[in-house]
Amino acid sequence: MTAPIAAVLIAGPTASGKSALALALAERWGGVVVNADATQVYADLRVLSARPADADLARAPHALYGHVDGATPYAVGSWLEDVKGVLSGGRLPIVVGGTGLYFDALTRGLSTVPEIAPEIRERWRRAGGADVDLHAELAARDPVMAARLRPSDPQRLMRALEVIESTGRSLSRWQQETGAPLLPPEAALRLVLAPDRSALDLRIARRLEAMLEEGAAEEAERLVSRGLSEGAPVMKAVGVQAFAAWKRGEIAREEAVERTRLDTRRYAKRQSTWFRNRMADWRHVAPEDAEAAALDALAARGVGGR
Repeated sequence: MTAPIAAVLIAGPTASGKSALALALAERWGGVVVNADATQVYADLRVLSARPADADLARAPHALYGHVDGATPYAVGSWLEDVKGVLSGGRLPIVVGGTGLYFDALTRGLSTVPEIAPEIRERWRRAGGADVDLHAELAARDPVMAARLRPSDPQRLMRALEVIESTGRSLSRWQQETGAPLLPPEAALRLVLAPDRSALDLRIARRLEAMLEEGAAEEAERLVSRGLSEGAPVMKAVGVQAFAAWKRGEIAREEAVERTRLDTRRYAKRQSTWFRNRMADWRHVAPEDAEAAALDALAARGVGGR
């Protein structure tokens, strides 16, 4: 017997049309749009993270958008704890975003790493913002995790370093010990938007111009002026450093836009690679076919629209 639908999960690279699809489905089924994007949780990043506009927020309930201050540590476990209440809230959850780790934890379970001592976490956060070779530090302490992580991925390097120092065990060992998933995969309709690369590049360029008109550069300037650690996740968001540099007069507008465009394209490519490798059992669809595919799949499992 086919399991009933408890949630709709929509993943996809940045600028692929995920939010529009989620909103359309939420309106049709009286659902709630639930954020699964690690940058859209931050209050400081309304424009740069492309959070839903006020007009969209008025069309359907939304949850877990902009509810975290940029200075507050917020990891996968924090999101998983926050999403529990939304999943049991009575409305059909439409969970949408580009952070594969969130979906992974939701449907596969999360490793039970003990709480990290605050002083250890802060020390590695400071190291991440200084001239420290995090990958070399990790290779000396935990060569297994160092072999898995890119030198250009400071967030995961810092996480692995704080875990090995705080617990004495490699993060790879902890990751083998996962609890039961909050949402079993068979209880969800799971979609990955897989746009054509050239079409996605065009959408990225257009969205960047729209972001600038909405105040993306000023938002970046305000965030940088807070004096947060350079290693803080909110400071690593695409566009923050380039647009802030433009506002300081260090680079031209055109260079800031081009840097951000290229960084966004690289980010989208990494997301797509993750989805292909880690979500091979999800349904991968072109954005233009996604709504029809979702409607057909939901109808087949007994979910009817309003």
